[in-house]
Amino acid sequence: MSGKRKTRPKPPGVNDTPDVESMIRVDHAGEFGAVRIYEGQLAVLGNRKSAAVASIRKMAKEEEKHLAAFDKLVNERRVRPTALEPVWRVAGFALGAATALMGEKAAMACTAAVEEVIDEHYASQIEKLDGDPDLKAKVADFRADEIAHRDKALASGAEEAPGYRLLSGAIKAGCRIAIKLSERI
Repeated sequence: MSGKRKTRPKPPGVNDTPDVESMIRVDHAGEFGAVRIYEGQLAVLGNRKSAAVASIRKMAKEEEKHLAAFDKLVNERRVRPTALEPVWRVAGFALGAATALMGEKAAMACTAAVEEVIDEHYASQIEKLDGDPDLKAKVADFRADEIAHRDKALASGAEEAPGYRLLSGAIKAGCRIAIKLSERI
């Protein structure tokens, strides 16, 4: 018996290139991470009655919809999800909880930083998806949501968080590393 894992054939009409499979894998991982960040933030801030917490709840619901859409794509197109899911499960929640412990503005700084990187990431993907108009439209739609999340976070005082520049820079660097790893692993 060979040690190779059997893969199911793709459904009729699905002929994803390795680049498209990588895009779906990393986007699925990213949406999973976003859901976990908001879960961490709400675990800390969830009982507060504030505009920031209401915004976090609303953004979390939108990220859950994005994740459901990528769950469906992973299954329909038989794309291997990232093997790093257990890492993103812990890291996303921890990032959300840690920034929420620093306060609502730090939680918003986290959102602003993450969404800035995702905006760039999705914009780059959109440029490459002319051969897959359905996926291109989905990514463009989700990108618009991510931009709205970033703008809401900035309007909610993200830049007023203690150590904003350092916090934002660290989160952006972590996001970029997570993207590179999830594309391949």
